Amino acid sequence: MPIYLMLTNLTDEGRKAVKLKPGRIKEVNKEVEKMGAKILHQYALLGVYDFVNILEAPDNQTIAKVAVELGSRGTLNTTTLAALSIDEFIEMLKKKK
Repeated sequence: MPIYLMLTNLTDEGRKAVKLKPGRIKEVNKEVEKMGAKILHQYALLGVYDFVNILEAPDNQTIAKVAVELGSRGTLNTTTLAALSIDEFIEMLKKKK
């Protein structure tokens, strides 16, 4: 199944929500899974982004739905990237010969 990286920044409203109820993060994770994506790993970051989520989803449409739904709440902004494993990348290059 395709892998995606979702880099997230909290808005002012999102920071307030997380501060008041840190467990909300895991509640959102359950909502993401109901939308058809699976969170494989999740990390809080220090730097330009607040979080990185490594997700598995059946297709681009599913991950786009997740990003739009989460972003529409006004608590975060996302940047989503499709990822290939190194083995998939090497095989793709070999097939292009």
